[in-house]
Parts: sequence; structure tokens; C-alpha cells
Amino acid sequence: MYQKFLLILFSIGFIFSAQSQESGINGFLVRIGDEAPHFTAKLTDGKIFNLKEQRGKIVMLQFTASWCGVCRREMPYIEKDIVQKLKGKKIYVVGIDRDEPLDVVLDYQKQMKISYPLALDPQANIFGLYADLLSGVTRNVVIDENGKIIYLSRLFDIDEFNEMAKVICKAVERLQE
Repeated sequence: MYQKFLLILFSIGFIFSAQSQESGINGFLVRIGDEAPHFTAKLTDGKIFNLKEQRGKIVMLQFTASWCGVCRREMPYIEKDIVQKLKGKKIYVVGIDRDEPLDVVLDYQKQMKISYPLALDPQANIFGLYADLLSGVTRNVVIDENGKIIYLSRLFDIDEFNEMAKVICKAVERLQE
């Protein structure tokens, strides 16, 4: 009986271990150094965002949703410490809103008082390029001017956010030289 219990426990651990390795750290399917998966998305203003057209700039993808409390906590920091601080420089910040209709996303954008655009991801197809669909929504992906991922973050921790902001600022400064 005890041996059966250990065998079952070991099997469950093995399954979760394999699943964790498949979806990477914190549910990411991408890693630092990878080329960012290409996508296009409709923005709330009706324009089309094309990731490949942003080459030559630093791009920050903020995966978000109106119902996500952690996302709401992070957005004012993104607005103040990245968007406003680096205004007019070679950076493009875009929020990728998961699984919500346009009217909800427009209201969310207004409530949060953000100036950066939000893109619609109605079936989470974009999210699924970067992270396991069963993992949490709050995450950021920073992409360099050549389309390579240079930073990944999950959830919101002020120290990690500040580290991400430093990475972004250094990358943007490098492009200004």
C-alpha cells in the first residue's frame, strides 16, 4: 500500500515537472534571447499594430485584462516610469488585452488613465504565442530593436519592475547614441 502511494505521488510529481518544463518559467513559452513571435493586432483606435514594423525600437508588451487587479496596480507605474519618462524616444509600449470586447477595453483604458495603446486579443491567440494559456495574464515582454526578447516579468513586484525599467532605459539610451 505504501509503495503504491509513493508510486502515485512520484507520478504526479513527474507529470507536473514535465508540464512546468514545457511551459517554461512562470508559464512563459519564450525565453530571453529568443526572437519574439510575430503578430498583428487591432488597437482600440482601429489601427493595426504590427510587431515587425516596430524593428529599430524597443517594444514593451504588457499582457493585461480589465478584471486583473495586479495589472491595474502595475499600469500607473508603466505610464509614469516608462511611457512618460521615455516619451519621444525609440520605444513603443502596448498593452495586449486578453479575451475582452472593444467596449470593455475602451472603458478599462479610460479608467486607468493611460496614454499607451491597448490591443485586442479576443481569443488569447497573441497571449498563447508567449505564454501557456492556462497561466496568469499579468506579464511583460521587452523586445529589443532587432526583435529579440531582452526581459520577461510575471506579476508585479516593485523591485522587479524597477529592474525592468532600468533594462528598458539602457536599451533606449543605446539607440539614441
